[in-house]
Amino acid sequence: MPNLEGKIAVITGGSSGIGLATAKRFVKEGAHVFITGRRQSELESAKAEIGRGVTTVQGDVASLDDLDRLYATVKTEKGVVDIVVANAGFVEHAKIFDLSEAHYDKTMDINVKGVVFTVQKALPLMTRGGSIILVSSIVNVKGIPAHGIYTAAKAGVRALARVWAQELKDKGIRVNTLSPGATETPIIRGQFNSDEASDAAKKVFASMTPLARLGLPEELASGAYFLASDESSYVTGIDLPIDGGLAQV
Repeated sequence: MPNLEGKIAVITGGSSGIGLATAKRFVKEGAHVFITGRRQSELESAKAEIGRGVTTVQGDVASLDDLDRLYATVKTEKGVVDIVVANAGFVEHAKIFDLSEAHYDKTMDINVKGVVFTVQKALPLMTRGGSIILVSSIVNVKGIPAHGIYTAAKAGVRALARVWAQELKDKGIRVNTLSPGATETPIIRGQFNSDEASDAAKKVFASMTPLARLGLPEELASGAYFLASDESSYVTGIDLPIDGGLAQV
């Protein structure tokens, strides 16, 4: 029997990259997944790619109304949540000299506020315990120029996991973070103005990584699966880096 048979999962930012790969893996393991994203066309493409066991709900994690609509849909269709993967994220480059209030607000709203309320609003439906996975980043222990607010946000996510692991343990809910290194996803391309600049950055990331390449979304999905399943039944409060060694050696 697949190890997530009968489980209900919510994955934010599930229409591409790590979120999409995680949704595919969870469905393969027997779960029904609810995926969110801001663009309906990408959600529909993701749904077709996943093929079965998936419900799409368009929305922005920074909007509490959108999150309420997400969980209303989950409640109506399934009545329960077992796994939450707070994956939706946003990154753009800005050094301290020129960052703006708009940059700060958007970065924190998606990466921190979105995580907080994605989790809080899931809790009434997590009536049989479960697993919460917060997608952080290895920047939570690094000092990378032009990533200041993003780094602060992802370090905050790591801190939240420690606190929530304590606050939710009596409900049978485990809370952990998953921290990708440089991973082959659309979020890298979105940080640069051209394919050439993006490709050059990928080469730099690969050269800095002990395994000498970028990670694959499926490799991150394997980590998410571990944290979601009973394979990690004695694991809570940790940060699981899957980064080819980038932040480890």
